[in-house]
Amino acid sequence: MSVPRSISIFGATGSVGASTLDLVRRDRKAWRVVALTANCQASELATLAREFDAEIAVVADESCLAELRDALAGSGIAAAAGEGALIEAARRGADVTMAAIVGCAGLAPTMAAIECGKTVALANKESLVSAGALMMAKVRESGATLLPVDSEHNAIFQCLAGSDIADVARITLTASGGPFRTRSIDEMRAMTPAQAVAHPNWSMGAKISVDSATMMNKGLELIEADHLFPVGLDRIAILVHPQSVIHSMVEYRDRSTLAQLGAPDMRIPIASALAWPRRIDTPCEPLDLASIGSLSFEAPDETRFPATRIAREAAKAGGGRPAQLNATNEIAVAAFLAGRIGFLDIAEIALRALDDWSPATPAALDDIYAIDDEARRRAADLTGLAANA
Repeated sequence: MSVPRSISIFGATGSVGASTLDLVRRDRKAWRVVALTANCQASELATLAREFDAEIAVVADESCLAELRDALAGSGIAAAAGEGALIEAARRGADVTMAAIVGCAGLAPTMAAIECGKTVALANKESLVSAGALMMAKVRESGATLLPVDSEHNAIFQCLAGSDIADVARITLTASGGPFRTRSIDEMRAMTPAQAVAHPNWSMGAKISVDSATMMNKGLELIEADHLFPVGLDRIAILVHPQSVIHSMVEYRDRSTLAQLGAPDMRIPIASALAWPRRIDTPCEPLDLASIGSLSFEAPDETRFPATRIAREAAKAGGGRPAQLNATNEIAVAAFLAGRIGFLDIAEIALRALDDWSPATPAALDDIYAIDDEARRRAADLTGLAANA
């Protein structure tokens, strides 16, 4: 029998964490679970930790530690809380670390996992957006393997399949267009949080769903792609593809284009990352192109959805701009979900914030956190929402 691989899942109670655990559950003999983490879902986290016999369970919110300890009493599973505990859990050096904590909160544990020099499956786009240069430098230094889990970047990774990046003429990120793809600006002005989180194809958390509705998710993914696949921003395009069947494409210098296709199910890119460089079975439905019938494509409309243009400008500016954009967007989305601002205000606040202040280029994680804190404070002033929302 082969020796089980060890795995830690940061963000175990979220949608990516749940999909990852579903795959682990289907082949328990192949995996040994080291750490499972959540923000403050202590009861749910404890249930998962018991099911998978994890070594340690960690909640980010220290006020939830007592509940977690009570729920794990007698199990032999360690319980811990706080950012320091997340970092220490990452330093346990699992063979595979699924980095799926939403937002900049996932940055420190992701970097700690990278420092171990093992495999990190990255589903936390904000970490790479905010600290891409620092993160990629740490990957090179530690010898870690960084595997993208976002469906678009995983698709690009699969299409490259060991090819020389110098042979790439263009990378195309596809976008569903979100729930408001055909809505006018006037219609979008009245859209509610409930409407914004109703994604037509994917099942995602509220924040990511709103990012899809504004298309900021595609802007952030463009910044990610620039770090993961350094072909130059001018060679990274965005194309609206409402069916979400083609997840990304790579065009080579000979003008052949490779595309990765699959159902809109996150278990497919997660399985790709977990099994790399091999393949594993998933319970996902086979792709039935005859049933789908046709695939359509549109150029992105940056008048109705300016977020992609704003993100590209932040990427071109470089330095601390991407971290500033990410933090501002997080506050603006939280304010929208709380009913404090309108849907169209999200991108407007991001643009105003970038025009108002230009942070210095970060040289260390502390610099990233300083930019993040200041950007949140300024965005909070614009939205009336607490900066730590």
